[in-house]
Amino acid sequence: MGEQSLSQPFPHPHPHPLSPSPPASAAATPPATALAVSASASRPKKKPRSSGSNPAPKKPRLVPSVRGRPLSADGEVDAAIRHLRAADPALAPVIDAHDPPSFHCPHPPFHSLVRSVLYQQLAFKAAASVYSRFIALVGGEAGVLPDAVLALSAEQLRQIGVSARKASYLHDLARKYASGILSDDNIVAMDDRSLAAMLTMVNGIGAWSVHMFMIFSLARPDVLPSADLGIRKGVQMLYGLEDVPRPSQMEKLCERWRPYRSVAAWYMWRLIESKAAQTAAAPAAMPVVPPAMPAPSEEFMLQQHQQQHHHQHQQQQQQAAIQMLDPVQMLPGLG
Repeated sequence: MGEQSLSQPFPHPHPHPLSPSPPASAAATPPATALAVSASASRPKKKPRSSGSNPAPKKPRLVPSVRGRPLSADGEVDAAIRHLRAADPALAPVIDAHDPPSFHCPHPPFHSLVRSVLYQQLAFKAAASVYSRFIALVGGEAGVLPDAVLALSAEQLRQIGVSARKASYLHDLARKYASGILSDDNIVAMDDRSLAAMLTMVNGIGAWSVHMFMIFSLARPDVLPSADLGIRKGVQMLYGLEDVPRPSQMEKLCERWRPYRSVAAWYMWRLIESKAAQTAAAPAAMPVVPPAMPAPSEEFMLQQHQQQHHHQHQQQQQQAAIQMLDPVQMLPGLG
């Protein structure tokens, strides 16, 4: 299993070397406007319809979806917050309680996807250690390229802590880049639905990883990871629901957040994080000794010590849960 529970946000001074170039025949193709003019000139003119005749029904036009500005664009997060405040007053206290998010990724898409695979199913510190050894193996962050990944054997990757399965995921991603199926340029240009379909063709990259990649690496504004447990629990808390909503219910519950569901999702993670922190910080209930009681016995002291140890263990579990709940820590370029 490769899952756990996106203008351009990163610089591209030059086109990606593996991006497919247009076919040579494209240069020789006459402009579309010229073809349209010549075709219209040769076509006989139609007689105008009489005013009494009923016009034929027009076929509906297919209007392509227009992707919103990336959240990394100037002022876009502020616009998102204004919209969410107006569209969903329940979000206002959550927004007030946290600094606004930032969606700026320093890495190009291939690098971000590689990092995402390396971080899968690992605690943050362990994943960061594997990632740093991987960067050293390819000669620095600039060396995270498809050819460099394909040049690494499964044994070399195993020696830095990458499992055989993850190595196969990395090689599959690199092969799809090398063959031209994927490229950084076409990933940036694709609409959300096409991008999800293409990326889930890569072994080890599922819907959750694609959603995280679109939000935090491409800064796409309207992505709702409806299956993410943290967001679902956040929606439950936000609206005081009796049960955690099912993924199939999330689209309807979160419809008012469009076209900034990515930002609202970020606030759901923060809501869950803050609630978990409050629970962990709550003082443990200590037994009250009546004044008439004699000094605590050794048995009582042992029980008290066990309760304190249990409370400390609960705090550690809560902190671990916060770290695993926070997808920001596990995402490409944001660790």
